[in-house]
Amino acid sequence: MMEFFFWISLFVICYTYVGYGIVLYFLVISKRAVGRKVRRNWEPIHLLPSCTVVVAAYNEATIIEHKLVNTLALRYPEGKLRYIVVTDGSTDETPELVRKYTEVVLLHAPERRGKIAAIHRVMNEVETDIVVFTDANTLLNSDALMELCKHYADPQVGAVAGEKRVYSGSEADASAAGEGFYWKYESTLKRWDSELYSVVGSAGELFSIRRDLYEAVPSDTVLDDFMISMRIAEKGYRVVYEPGAYATEMASENVKEELKRKIRIAAGGIQSISRLRRVLNPFLNPVLTFQYISHRVLRWTITPILLVALFIINANLYFRDSGYIYTLFFYGQVLFYALAIIGYLLERRALKLKVAFIPYYFCVMNYAVLAGIVRYFRGGQSAVWERSNRKQ
Repeated sequence: MMEFFFWISLFVICYTYVGYGIVLYFLVISKRAVGRKVRRNWEPIHLLPSCTVVVAAYNEATIIEHKLVNTLALRYPEGKLRYIVVTDGSTDETPELVRKYTEVVLLHAPERRGKIAAIHRVMNEVETDIVVFTDANTLLNSDALMELCKHYADPQVGAVAGEKRVYSGSEADASAAGEGFYWKYESTLKRWDSELYSVVGSAGELFSIRRDLYEAVPSDTVLDDFMISMRIAEKGYRVVYEPGAYATEMASENVKEELKRKIRIAAGGIQSISRLRRVLNPFLNPVLTFQYISHRVLRWTITPILLVALFIINANLYFRDSGYIYTLFFYGQVLFYALAIIGYLLERRALKLKVAFIPYYFCVMNYAVLAGIVRYFRGGQSAVWERSNRKQ
């Protein structure tokens, strides 16, 4: 029985982090081979839909002017673009700095109610066909809006997600190296997800939706960007991934900051799973259900628990001398977690050894999921957004 649980646990873990990517790749290759690759939709520039760029900001005085200069320089047909900054309880100079830019509409509320409340507020002011959401602490490439909006020539496309890029230079520490590697892998999976059928959720750094498909999610929603895009997918529309539109941001200031952010995301993930039960029904949309469970649900629920269980079961089998295969797996796990501990010690001493940072970040990420599950069921996760401290 113990050996059975060992192999089941190992299979689920490997499928979650590596296997799904392999399966997805071969499904995409097969789809291309039979000529069913998703057709790219291109529109002449003058036919692109009207668009509103929405920036939600909370105490972003140090970056907001850089963001506005970047946003106002984005290429798009003249007369089809609006800019709105919505601030929710900002206590610094963010509102005053935004008022300097006459092209930008400012919606400021002194009461801090959370990002989703701010989004609900701003959506009442949007009249354009498309809404593009982008975080205040990210900078976009000049063609980002055109790359996003060209896909709306296809009536089956309900949302388009851009790519998130995390800056990680030669000075990268554990948070920068680990986060950068993670998002490169995520971007690859999203590109294949999109080509197979649909991306499962969008990141708030950069995504867009059709205005008439917007559905107000509950005010206590933690992952508002994920829920908004998944509600659109739930209605039968595709969420497309466009790597040609990208948002670049600095990595978290340190692993402690990244851990805080990941715990919040994990708690929000459990909340989202509880509210997206229709997506779990394979009879409604089997491909979307397969993608959702494989890419999101396993990571946010059982797999981090199985990592702990696998080590305990493997140790038990090793000390019982159950065979050389279990000995190899046990020493492999010991080596991996030893590298993670080395990464932790080096990070605290500001030393750089990237080979140890990846295992360390992997462990931090999965610890965050476990902590997020506990926080969610204890009711300790607020929907009021928490500003993440990023490297300067």
